[in-house]
Amino acid sequence: MSGIDTLNGTYVIDPSHTRIGFVVRHAMVTKVRGSFNEVDGKAVTGENLQDASIDVTIDTASVDTRNADRDGHLKSADFFDVEKYPTITFKSTDVQAKGDDLVVTGDLTIKDLTKSITIEFEYEGGATDPFGNQRVGFEGKTVVNRAEYGLTWNAALETGGVLVSDKVTLEFEISAIRQA
Repeated sequence: MSGIDTLNGTYVIDPSHTRIGFVVRHAMVTKVRGSFNEVDGKAVTGENLQDASIDVTIDTASVDTRNADRDGHLKSADFFDVEKYPTITFKSTDVQAKGDDLVVTGDLTIKDLTKSITIEFEYEGGATDPFGNQRVGFEGKTVVNRAEYGLTWNAALETGGVLVSDKVTLEFEISAIRQA
């Protein structure tokens, strides 16, 4: 496979080779990184990328920060409230080629609150894997304000500031397989 202009058809996310993660400042002095271990998604495009549609669903209960207590707190009503809001969704509204990269705008929904975000993706290339699958890779990131999605829990620090910053960097490392 060559450039981004050859990407047409239906592609599904390969969850075992995909990472959808986040980075947030903690206690004003360090960063906490996490990811969601269960993700499902599909991209469909015709002859040009402007016709593309991308849909992604994330299982909020699959949040993983490598700390069971913190993960439990993130799953609680203080943050994702996974019992009431079991998924985070993204649906593209515009896909544009920018050289050999993509600029994807769409609706991100967390806790039934939807905001438009734009993600710039670098096209990492495509290859046929040992099993005959046509595979493509993309990496991208964007910054969101968690308070805009109802994720407002926080705690003041004695030294000033707060425990968790409102600014969250979302990171995407996507591996997708073309469907026949």
